[in-house]
Amino acid sequence: MTARASELSGSPNRLAGARSIGALPVVGCWIAAAFVVSLALAALVLAIAGVGEHGTALALRATARWCFLLFWPAYAGSALARFCGPRFAGLARQGRAFGLAFAAALAVHVGLVLWLMAVAADQRTPMLLFWAGAACAYTLALFSLPRVRGWLGPRAWRVLSEGAMQYIALVFAVDFIVEPLQANGPGKYPLTYLPFVVMLVGGALLRLAAQIRRPRMAGQAVPQPHWHSR
Repeated sequence: MTARASELSGSPNRLAGARSIGALPVVGCWIAAAFVVSLALAALVLAIAGVGEHGTALALRATARWCFLLFWPAYAGSALARFCGPRFAGLARQGRAFGLAFAAALAVHVGLVLWLMAVAADQRTPMLLFWAGAACAYTLALFSLPRVRGWLGPRAWRVLSEGAMQYIALVFAVDFIVEPLQANGPGKYPLTYLPFVVMLVGGALLRLAAQIRRPRMAGQAVPQPHWHSR
C-alpha cells in the first residue's frame, strides 16, 4: 500500500496528463450527443408539422426545452451540491460538460431562429434579447478553455461567468414566463411551461442562497463553479 502510494505521488504530471487526455473525448461525446439530439428533435417536428412558420415555431419550442435541460445543471449544479451534499457533487463536477453541451444544442436552435426569420411573414423584430443570450453562451464556451480564460484572470472570469449565466437565465425566463403570459394571459397560461418555470426559479434561488452562504463556507471544500475546465 505504501509503495503504491509512493508511486502515485511520485508521478503527478503523468496522472494529470492521463486525466486531461481522457477528459477531452468524454466532453466531446457530450457535445456531439447534445447536438444530435437537438437536431433529431428539430427534424422530427419539422417532418410532422412542416417546415413553414407553424412547424418551425414548434421545433423552436422543442429545442428550447432540450437546451434548458442541458443549461440547468451548469447553472444550478454547484449550488445544488452546496445544499444537498455529496450526492450531487458529480453533477457539479460536470458543469463544464453540461455547459458545452448546451452551447452545441443551441446551435440547432439558432439555425431554427434564422429559418423562422426567413419564412415568417410578420417576423420583423430584431430579437436582440435572444441574440445577446446566444452570444453569452458562446462566450462562456470560448472562455471555458484554460488558455483563453487565463487572459481574464480569476476575478474577471467570475464576473463574466456570473453575468452571462444570469443573462441566459433571463432569456429563458422571458421565453417560459413573460411571452406565454403576454400571449395567453394569466388565466390561460400553458401548464406545460410550469416544470421549466419551477426549475428556473428554483435554480436562481439556489444560486442566490449559495452566494449568501459562501463566505461562511470559505474554509470547506465545495464543488468548483460551473464551466471550469477540469
